[in-house]
Amino acid sequence: MKALILLAWQSLRNRKTTAMLTVLTVAISTTLLLGVEKVRTQAKASFAHTISGTDLIVGARSGQVNLLLYSVFRIGNATNNIDWQSFQTLRQQKAVKWAIPISLGDSHRGFRVIGTNQDYFRHYQYGNRQHLQFQQGAAFHGLFETVIGAEVARKLGYKIGDAIIVAHGISDQAFTRHDKLPFTITGILAPTGTPVDRSVHVSLAAIEAIHVGWESGTHLGHTPDSETLSHHQFQPQQITAVLLGLNSKIQTFALQRFINTFAGEPLSAIMPGVALHELWGMMSVAEQALLVISVFVVIAGLLGMLSSLLTSLNERRREMAILRATGARPGWIAGLLFLEATTLTLIGILAGTIALYGGLWLSHEWLLDTFGLFLPLTAPTPYEWGLAGMILVAGMLTSLLPALRAYHLSLADGMTIRI
Repeated sequence: MKALILLAWQSLRNRKTTAMLTVLTVAISTTLLLGVEKVRTQAKASFAHTISGTDLIVGARSGQVNLLLYSVFRIGNATNNIDWQSFQTLRQQKAVKWAIPISLGDSHRGFRVIGTNQDYFRHYQYGNRQHLQFQQGAAFHGLFETVIGAEVARKLGYKIGDAIIVAHGISDQAFTRHDKLPFTITGILAPTGTPVDRSVHVSLAAIEAIHVGWESGTHLGHTPDSETLSHHQFQPQQITAVLLGLNSKIQTFALQRFINTFAGEPLSAIMPGVALHELWGMMSVAEQALLVISVFVVIAGLLGMLSSLLTSLNERRREMAILRATGARPGWIAGLLFLEATTLTLIGILAGTIALYGGLWLSHEWLLDTFGLFLPLTAPTPYEWGLAGMILVAGMLTSLLPALRAYHLSLADGMTIRI
């Protein structure tokens, strides 16, 4: 057996160009198949860990996926706002333990600005019921103070005490900026791997203050300076969404029914877990399509290896005749071809796995910046090991055809060299 392994290795070295191309084909197939699975599972985990411990999310009447996307993931926009009096009514319900108001609509250099209150830092949870922690500084208390996420600080190079300018709306253009009203950074949150890292947090009163003179949606009126505004008491008129934590899970459905039939204005209350499940259902077709494409790429790679091995058989008939002349049996020659193909498949799988994790390591920050996708470098899951094993088994089965072909050729040629 040892002699067979050494001979197979020497044979591959003598045909290293063909062997390297075959390994590359299998490696690309493996990278794509495992990469699709890695992105699929980690994306689900990343989305699922974005919010935890919140029983209901309340917003203006809309679909539950849309409400989940704009209130939690900062994707898209609300169909309407919630009246502040409605928020007060919801907060006073006996079933409600805590309520976090959220006001969206402004931005800073591509990052969403969130208007909220101190309850956000006390009660918002992510992952496995983890609370927000401050990497530096503390929560805002003054009117023009802000707390930024870890990604905002890292990408823009901000530190405690820096001043930032908030822009009106999602598009941060010169004519939309509240230039006269800078915010001072008082806190930087610790990384969470969620949209919180890419958010700028200010008070609800600050949202009202910076929009004095912007009531029509554009800057047509006079905006007082920060000193003048700081002497006023600002009360929010409207907010975008509310995150609710309840005293008991049993009360969830009753409160959801109350909110969905709220007489004051049309509202929707959704459970984050149910909305996420619907979101995955919408994405399942795309997931399956990507998986099917990956499987076909693997099949194409293995067929390429098969074609290479079969093509090389005629060129190796002299080699097989020499091996027969030295005492090798036809089965031994078939085993040589089988071992070569299996070795190429195994090396291709290892190379593809290394390429995948190397690519994830290099593109980690880019994926987070561009798509908000947090892909931690975790060890392969049992399912991923199973996929790699399936590729290896498929490669071994594929190698049976050239092995059987070599067996029959060696029987037909015997020790006579036939070209």
